[in-house]
Amino acid sequence: MRNIWLGSWCLILACLPATAQTNLLIYGDFLAAGFQNWSWNSGDNNFTATTPVHGGSTAIAFTGGAWEAISVWHADFNPAPYTNLNFWINGGANGGQVIQIYLDYNNYSQSTPVYTLPALAGGSTWKQFFIPFSAFGTVNITNLSRINFQLTPNGTANAFYLDDFNLSAIQPALVHVAVDATRAVRMADSRWLGLNTAVWDGNFDTPTTSAALAELGTAILRFPGGSLSDEYHWATGRSLNNTWAWSINFANYIHIATNLGAQAMITVNYGTGTSNEAADWVRSANVTNHLNFKYWEVGNECYGSWETDSNSVPHDPYTYALKARDYIRAMKAVDPTIKVGVVSIPGENAYSNNANHFAVNPRTGTTNYGWTPVMLATLKVQGVTPDFLIHHVYPEYGSDNDQALLAGTGNWPGEAANLRQMITDYLGNVGTNTELLVTENNADAGNQGRQSTSIVNGLYLADSLAQLTKTEFNGFIWWDLRNGTDTAGDFNSSLYGWRNYGDLGIINGLNTRHPVFYTYKLMQYFARSGDTILNPTADYALLSTFASRKVDGSLNLLTINKDRSSTMNAQIVIANYIPWTNGLVRSFGLAQDEATRTNSLVPGAQDIATNFLAVAGTNFQAAFPPYSVSLLNLPPAAPKLSVSLAGTQTVLQVQGQAWVRYVLLGSSNLFTWAPVATNTLTANAWNWTNSVAAGWKFWRAVWLPLN
Repeated sequence: MRNIWLGSWCLILACLPATAQTNLLIYGDFLAAGFQNWSWNSGDNNFTATTPVHGGSTAIAFTGGAWEAISVWHADFNPAPYTNLNFWINGGANGGQVIQIYLDYNNYSQSTPVYTLPALAGGSTWKQFFIPFSAFGTVNITNLSRINFQLTPNGTANAFYLDDFNLSAIQPALVHVAVDATRAVRMADSRWLGLNTAVWDGNFDTPTTSAALAELGTAILRFPGGSLSDEYHWATGRSLNNTWAWSINFANYIHIATNLGAQAMITVNYGTGTSNEAADWVRSANVTNHLNFKYWEVGNECYGSWETDSNSVPHDPYTYALKARDYIRAMKAVDPTIKVGVVSIPGENAYSNNANHFAVNPRTGTTNYGWTPVMLATLKVQGVTPDFLIHHVYPEYGSDNDQALLAGTGNWPGEAANLRQMITDYLGNVGTNTELLVTENNADAGNQGRQSTSIVNGLYLADSLAQLTKTEFNGFIWWDLRNGTDTAGDFNSSLYGWRNYGDLGIINGLNTRHPVFYTYKLMQYFARSGDTILNPTADYALLSTFASRKVDGSLNLLTINKDRSSTMNAQIVIANYIPWTNGLVRSFGLAQDEATRTNSLVPGAQDIATNFLAVAGTNFQAAFPPYSVSLLNLPPAAPKLSVSLAGTQTVLQVQGQAWVRYVLLGSSNLFTWAPVATNTLTANAWNWTNSVAAGWKFWRAVWLPLN
């Protein structure tokens, strides 16, 4: 984020409180946060002009006539968390342009009131404007589509320039967080804590790696590693055309995965392999070696031109579907219990690589040429239903922006809905059991810079996974365990971070751990298989808030402070749950990252911090440091126990809370206690009746936490 200073000559159109601000970048050398260039004009709209520039290396230059405009578009952007539209504008040497600004919403079918700027000054002077959203009448508008800077006929038609265009959010004194412990969204999936592994990782089959994966709580490992999967021949461990052997082979993967007890996700070679080669891999794994490796993918991102594809029509959804049919049939003929997935991407016309084949949507009647519709429609005709669709997400490419990345984690619901709709439309009822799995996610798919190894990417991992847990995606596999040092990416000074290299791996070399390692490690305590995901609310977008109920009934509250400099103070209100007086806090943020930078020798200073928070009932406050992930675990309040006798029977009533697991203990001497019964309550009381045990005079009920 660039620091923006107000000189005495700046025109301030809104009185701003003196509180911390965090800007969401729209343009600063590039369009960010998912915005696209939808300008219209008869001249030129250059989004990479090198002069004049206010900050960074480029600006937007616009040449046009009356009623033409610089316009940026976003799919249903919600402006509610932001207060002002901020930008720097330059009238060039002569100035005199009169620009009106207005917003389009509801898929740009409706427009807000126009806000007209005073005529721009000449002399190539940059001027900053702060315009409150209230000036555009955006109250209750949550689906902003376009922001337009339109040249009017009331001034000159000289070229003008726009730079450092962003939205500002004013931090409230107190963020209000509400958690209803019974507001369940879904059950946690066992495949949410996954990691990609790669055959180039010479440190993979080592005790260090085995210990690190266990420390992380890794539940599923993907192999052999992204795009090279479409060049990899598993039996020889060799690359394209069997020209060289990689550092590790399938036996190394088996050694680590089986000792860890992790599930497997294997990507078979579509680009240069055959269905027989894939079937032999299944046979070796599950018939010969009895590994029970359940999840298998046919290829990796086969829609992309960056993938190796030696098929007759490369990167073609129709060809892919026909070959996927053969792969699925051959692999399941060897082991009918496996699950096989196919490559997909949201959008009915995304990656329309071959105009010779199309799919007609039976619901809408539209004709679509995109990868996923053609692939699914062809599979249906062939009588093949995939067990899952594969989805990969990298929100940035090449140029990074910290705030844009942290604001872009909320796309999972829309992407899940889009993929599910296409399954329904093109597969029909047979697609009901087709799952959605994410087998790659990271910030940037291009060359890596400072952001990839900074705390920002750690926050992104935690926020991305937490957002995903509220959708139907049943898998989350991060890219990746080890990737390698990169210095060709973005090292812009606006990015937070101190490491002088980029790396998509959570570990560099043998055991140099990046912040993503620790935030991944922390997430294992938020949700594991059997836990319940809840849906809390918070009234400030830069404090992401999530919650879960553990199998033992305790309550988890996960918060991610996306502000680089401000501590967030929150008022937390809990409904339908009474917590114990102390909660355990696990956290990772700037303090731990700074301890790594300074090579602190204080034991544990570089790792997840743990401490306790005093909790005053169901309404209390907590503070969350800048750029941090915090997980508060709240045990339930102590139960109450009443005992009565009915003849030779003992009647005990445990008064506690629903969803909480309690154990009854009996004793004859108050020193030695033995468990009598265990139960997870479905209401607020549990009655237990049994014969009076010989010698037992004392009883107690306790909460039974997880180990």
